[in-house]
Amino acid sequence: MPGRAQHTVAFAVEGPIRRADLPGLCDRVCSVLAQSGAGVALCDVRGVAADAVTVDALARLQLAARRHGCLVRLRNASPELRELVEFLGLRDVLPD
Repeated sequence: MPGRAQHTVAFAVEGPIRRADLPGLCDRVCSVLAQSGAGVALCDVRGVAADAVTVDALARLQLAARRHGCLVRLRNASPELRELVEFLGLRDVLPD
């Protein structure tokens, strides 16, 4: 898949995110990734809450993306969200 990493797709995740939203969110993002064939997905998280549910959702999105041969990179994350990701030890999992 060397050529795949050259293609990028962008999408936004909006909040608030509830636990009940997680399966549908993952399904929608997986659909975007499957259709795009992208190797990198830029995920705009501007405006989402810096809480455990958001970080859980983003970690699940990263896992789902990797199953599609893609890497999610966060865009426009608040300082609070970055700090929470770091605190939870997920900085390498959810890079900027």
